[in-house]
Amino acid sequence: MSSSVSPVEKALLRGKWPGRIQDVSAPVADLAQAVVEGRFRDALTSPNSRELFHIQSGNFDSPFDQTFDLTPRSSAGPVETELLRLTLAVACLHAFVQLNWTGPDLDVQPLDVISVESAEVTEESVNKKAISELAQGGEPAYHLTKVAAFLRLAQILLALPYDHCQSALWWRLRVAFIHQQVLDEPVAQPSVLLAALEPLKANLSTEPDLAGRLILEAGLLEHQLSQDRSAADLFVQAAKTTALEYELTGALGKRTKFQQSDLSQLVLLAESHLPDDDTTNLSKSMSIEEKDGGNLQEKQPNLPEDIALNDDTLLEQTEFTSSNPSATGSRLKHIDPSSQPPLHPVDQCILLAMCLNVKNTSPSHGLTNEQMSPYISRVISHPRNWSVHTMALLLRSRLESSRTRTVERSTLQLQALIDQMPTADSTLQERLIYFYSIPLPSKWELERELALRFLSLGVVRSALEIFERLEMWEEVVKCWVTLERPEKGISIVRDLLEGRKAEAEEIVLRGKITSAGRREIHDNAREAKLWCILGDLEPNEAVEHYERAWKISKGSSARAMRALGGYYFARAKFNEAITCLKRAVAINPLISRSWFILGCAAMRVEDWEEAKNAFARCVAIDEDDAESWNNLASMYLRIGTTSGKKVPDEADGTDEKSAEESSQSIPFSNKLLAFRALKQGLKFSYDNWRMWSNYMVVAMDVGELAESCRALGRVVEETSDKMGADSVDIDVLERLVAAVTRAPTNSEDEGAEGGEVVHNPNEGRGLLGSVSRLFERILLPRISSPRVFRAYARLLTWEGRWEEAVKTYLDSYRSGVAGAMQKGETDVERWREAVREVEEIVDVLRNFGPRVKGSKWQLQGRSIVRTFIGRTRDFEDEPEWARLIQIQEELSQKEEDE
Repeated sequence: MSSSVSPVEKALLRGKWPGRIQDVSAPVADLAQAVVEGRFRDALTSPNSRELFHIQSGNFDSPFDQTFDLTPRSSAGPVETELLRLTLAVACLHAFVQLNWTGPDLDVQPLDVISVESAEVTEESVNKKAISELAQGGEPAYHLTKVAAFLRLAQILLALPYDHCQSALWWRLRVAFIHQQVLDEPVAQPSVLLAALEPLKANLSTEPDLAGRLILEAGLLEHQLSQDRSAADLFVQAAKTTALEYELTGALGKRTKFQQSDLSQLVLLAESHLPDDDTTNLSKSMSIEEKDGGNLQEKQPNLPEDIALNDDTLLEQTEFTSSNPSATGSRLKHIDPSSQPPLHPVDQCILLAMCLNVKNTSPSHGLTNEQMSPYISRVISHPRNWSVHTMALLLRSRLESSRTRTVERSTLQLQALIDQMPTADSTLQERLIYFYSIPLPSKWELERELALRFLSLGVVRSALEIFERLEMWEEVVKCWVTLERPEKGISIVRDLLEGRKAEAEEIVLRGKITSAGRREIHDNAREAKLWCILGDLEPNEAVEHYERAWKISKGSSARAMRALGGYYFARAKFNEAITCLKRAVAINPLISRSWFILGCAAMRVEDWEEAKNAFARCVAIDEDDAESWNNLASMYLRIGTTSGKKVPDEADGTDEKSAEESSQSIPFSNKLLAFRALKQGLKFSYDNWRMWSNYMVVAMDVGELAESCRALGRVVEETSDKMGADSVDIDVLERLVAAVTRAPTNSEDEGAEGGEVVHNPNEGRGLLGSVSRLFERILLPRISSPRVFRAYARLLTWEGRWEEAVKTYLDSYRSGVAGAMQKGETDVERWREAVREVEEIVDVLRNFGPRVKGSKWQLQGRSIVRTFIGRTRDFEDEPEWARLIQIQEELSQKEEDE
């Protein structure tokens, strides 16, 4: 493949014509110029186009890729032939986007391009055939998609080999991105699609605007496939490529109308370094704040309408009173937050891409919801392009949909964006120039989003009308269920299946002659989906409906197998569920819920390897899925055991010895993998005490005692209010204390001479700080348990803090059986246990009392024994009573001697 990108290719990518281009024949140059300027009819009805889209056999019943010859009959060279194919592919893709995304109406139809001499072939039949071929991975394409043949033709042309046009790889990426948005659910793309772009990135390194857009669009595809973390990394890489400088900081300002004092407000400072151009006819230097009265639409009629907030408290936008950011050392401190320079449209697209994951709560996956508003405001403040400004207003609408004071503006803004699409308030070239650099939804997706917004507000009837117009029957059924009329939803689905209710395209095709084969192609995918919906509504006949959907789809409906697998799992038929779910994930492996249920089913039949693989796929698709991380760790602890059986836990009722033996049989490498899985999962489920408990035990097994100490603290913090002393795993606590106290008490004994001693964080003094904080900040303020006090006392004894150690041992005594014993006690065994505690505390006072300066330990010990004897005189006949009297006399004698 050629290592350079030709000027014609760059013009097609940038969406603007630079003037006269040398080294290209006039016909190809004129064709490319027509495409760039939005004259798709001229390009697609040109002689070159008609030659290329010549039907081979005259029979249009074959698939599209077998219908056309796609070999120009002119004597053009290989370079110009490839350029011609590429240009017409771009024209087809742009035409498809114009009618289904950006508007305005299109002036060319597929049959204007494809010459078919048959009365059977109509625009509707061609469209239905293309829609059926656009189905991928068991996911059907939206059945009301218009001029779908253009997208199919673009796919076919770009699938041809290109040895001279390197940008064909980029256009394949764009076609894949558009195709994903036509399908019901995203479908996995071949990894080679993005990997093949690396040489093109290198060749575009001297042109940062193109290189930045390429990286950005790769990130958009990753976002479409729910790979949010890799998408966020690509967006940051795109910003570095275009040299965009941005910084989220604070500046003094006001947000409400009645605010008296200035407070620090979140603001995004940003500055572009890309050379400006004349591709837009919007103001490049005038911001919204600078326009008189804020009436932007009067001065710039080709902008989307920006609905005013009109709130009685909130200002339309933050008023900054400081000319400098509050952060010191800022690289962009020269920028006034209230008067920032306009950004290049490519940089605006990058900032908007960072705000796509509106529901994100994990900083590692990009911006959180609270951080997005300044990014979007920065773009809205300087409109540069119709499509980019539309996307910014849409993202602001999504952010405001969950806030009480802004939800009304959010809904009205979404309606205004839908209404503007058919209008001609801006040129087609302006709408398309940055279209592929933003994830602008299709027209039907925008309307669906509006209907869902109505549904969230309780305006069910309005939502129902939109869904019925869009023929989104699954959403229609949900609306009827919300209105407590599920029988109406069942009736609609059955009417569609039995032909009593017709969809729009069936009405169009009614009375027209169509072959049986083509009719079957039209209906299979959608009929299978309807049977799945009916199965959801009629659980008593669900199996029959799902199996019928699978049969009708000829084994291509992933949804049918997902639903059937879930049905079997809910009824404890785990082997059947595994069979169905394996089929589902083989067709569409991007649905994490399918993998999760598959893993759970495999767990129930003790197929640990299968379950491990399923949960691994879950976390690969959705890294935030803490439950899958926890289950994955559990599988690592079950794989490789000597017995091959389940590792015992508390719920199994096995004794401690058998549990320890099973734990020892687990390979250390598996324990380490389980530790890492739990550590990752806890990032996304910080309040899950059960996960912390598992993490605590596994960390102890792999020698990560500092992490085990942290986990024990989290378990106590989350459960102590309900469980009290039972929230503390005493065995783990005592092992932590033992790991500290078995080390030398003096750091000099550790063998270091000169310099600073480096301590292992999992033993001795390296672990001391963590364990001390565990006791002092978490355990002692919440728990009064004798064993906890004794463990802390041992730690204090090791540190040589004798006075505090004695005090803690006394606390242990007071919270134990002996300290709580009252007169009238009749339980002999309980009394004998109390006697042992008395003996222990007296021994502690004898050993440690003399080390405490000014301590009257003899008096303290004698007082403890005397009080205990006084409370338990009912046990004078017991053999242990004489021992108590002896201890009392010894302490008295000791006191007299001193």
